[in-house]
Amino acid sequence: MENFNMSRSATFYALGLSYKKADAEIRGKFSLDTKAQSDLLIQAKAEGIESLIVTSTCNRTEIYGFAYHPYELIKLLCQNSNGSVEEFQTVSYIYKNEEAVNHMFRVGTGLDSQILGDFEIISQIKTAFNHSKQEGLVNTFLDRLVNTVIQASKKVKTETRISSGATSVSFASVQYIIRNVADIGNKNILLFGTGKIGRNTCENLVKHTKNSHIALINRTKNKAELLAGKLNVIVKDYDDLEEELQQADVLVVATGSQNPTIDKTSLNLKKPLLILDLSIPRNVNTNVEEIPGVTLIHLDNLSQITDDTLERRKQHIPAAEAIIDDMKLELNTWVNGRKCAPTIHALKSKLNDIVSAEFAFQKKKTANFDDVQMDLISSRIIQKLTNHFASHLKNENTSLDQSIEFIEKVFHIGELAPNRSYSPVEEKYKIKLS
Repeated sequence: MENFNMSRSATFYALGLSYKKADAEIRGKFSLDTKAQSDLLIQAKAEGIESLIVTSTCNRTEIYGFAYHPYELIKLLCQNSNGSVEEFQTVSYIYKNEEAVNHMFRVGTGLDSQILGDFEIISQIKTAFNHSKQEGLVNTFLDRLVNTVIQASKKVKTETRISSGATSVSFASVQYIIRNVADIGNKNILLFGTGKIGRNTCENLVKHTKNSHIALINRTKNKAELLAGKLNVIVKDYDDLEEELQQADVLVVATGSQNPTIDKTSLNLKKPLLILDLSIPRNVNTNVEEIPGVTLIHLDNLSQITDDTLERRKQHIPAAEAIIDDMKLELNTWVNGRKCAPTIHALKSKLNDIVSAEFAFQKKKTANFDDVQMDLISSRIIQKLTNHFASHLKNENTSLDQSIEFIEKVFHIGELAPNRSYSPVEEKYKIKLS
């Protein structure tokens, strides 16, 4: 990887890989299960990373956080997954500062989802955020950013129709089954794995196929039983998997295993079998395609299905982007407020010093000097002056850094706000959203 020069101050990055450039095999190598994510956070803290969150779904693995150089974050990802730096380099993206913020907004609002308007990723961001917060890895800026993205996601979902209609990976799976399996209502359907995608797929199967021959198998049987109780489907023991495979006409695999759970040795088929692998990493070995009559479809194939619903959703992209712009402006106002606050406080302190010195001088020269009255008047004048400066700094047309530098120079207050290291969003992070 290119040896970038280290910057003197931490920068906010968003980096990772997604379905756009990385195929299922590569995404599988960089996939992080719950333990790997925990290990990554622990390592980050030990290595002095101040703030970050990490997400890993079937479509993307990403890190959002502060670092002096992106390689600090890339190293964390590669050392806690099965992917290499060289592989990452070929399929990755690295955004910083404003571009990184923009990317999180687009991901969190479903605009960057493999199926437009799929909002499942926002729950992953919330989970990642809470996990990092528990580890003390969320600073003020990241806290505000994530919460603003969550609010934007809610507004896009409720105020636009970008998620209208039933379109998701799980729904696309059922669409594919219905279109490609004749007489689906009378076929034997086996669902292996009851994670989130598995549950959603099962619900869609029950709703849209009107099939009474749907069976569930999960390594932890009670999880399957809980789902079966809600949907009135059959639960089979994990030990009966191979026997049930021989009976199935359609197999949906949605387990969370890091290695294939189905391969050609598992199958002793006497009839055709359609297999849908909805897992990352792949949970069905591609060698099953060597068996006559087996058709293997992966979720990447399903996500390419376009229909009228997706076309209608595209019409609502401008409305969603307008909401994002409004929420980014709100974030920008907050950032600028945080950035200029120390200078305003220092200015107020400087004006108070000037007034105090003038009071001391006048008291020596003036008989019956009214301390109380003059203190009241001066306080009001100082407040009015600082309010004018604050309004100027918060104006969206103001060049904030230049104005802060000018005020500090004129009033000699740079020493009261050294290096302008005010908070996690100030100049030391170079966060500029406008």
